[in-house]
Formats: sequence, structure tokens, C-alpha cells
Amino acid sequence: MKIIYKGKVWLTLAMLMAMMGWTLMGCSASKESKDKVRDLDFTVAGNMDIPEELKKLIAEKQQQPFKLTYSDDQNLFIAVGYGVQPTGGYSISVNDLYLTENSVVINTELKGPEKGENAGKEQSFPYIVIKTEYLENPVVFQ
Repeated sequence: MKIIYKGKVWLTLAMLMAMMGWTLMGCSASKESKDKVRDLDFTVAGNMDIPEELKKLIAEKQQQPFKLTYSDDQNLFIAVGYGVQPTGGYSISVNDLYLTENSVVINTELKGPEKGENAGKEQSFPYIVIKTEYLENPVVFQ
């Protein structure tokens, strides 16, 4: 009888583990939905449009690459910085900003000084702050 009992225990454990695995697979599949629901409209925020608290955070972090979000219950601000660069003349493009079922996705790119451009000799700290509609979804930086 002990052999049958051990078999039932192993069978029960195997079934429980399989059920937990199916449950976890179902959860992870729905959370990682990357399908675009819609593009988001945005503007590049000028210095006057950036909230003071966000300006302070950027000043503290600008030496290193950073990714920040900030909201004021009316707008969502997304800031991306590329850390210290050897010269000026850098620009940042927003390649994509869209909403998925579970997140806001942003893709930016740092572009270097153009050939022949006088970029100066001083270091720069390029960053961009974009302003879009207020959303509570987490932001995914690509």
C-alpha cells in the first residue's frame, strides 16, 4: 500500500505543478503584449514647460544616461538623457511613442554632430523631455 500511496502523492504533485505552470504561462503572455493599440501625440517640452521637480531630477542625473517619467495628473512627461558627450552638436529623435494594452512604449535615438559641423570642444549632456497625455500605464524604454 505504501507504493500506491507514494504514486498518488507524486501524481498529485505533478498535476499541481502542471497547473501552476499553465497559470504562470497565461499570466506572462498577457502582461507582455507589445501590440500597438495606438500612436500617442506628443510635443517636445521646452524648458518653460518642464516642471521644476523634473528639472531638478534631470540636473542631478545628467552626467549618466537616464530614463525618467513624471506626471502632474494632466500630462505625462518622459525624459531620456544620454549622459556626458565629448562635444556639442548632438540631437535626439523620437522614433516611436505608442500605447499597448499594458504600457507606453518609447524609442529614442541619439544622433551625433553632422560631418563638418562645428560642435565645439566642451562636453554636453543631451536629453529630451516629451509631453503627452496623462496615462497611468508603465513606460517601456526601447
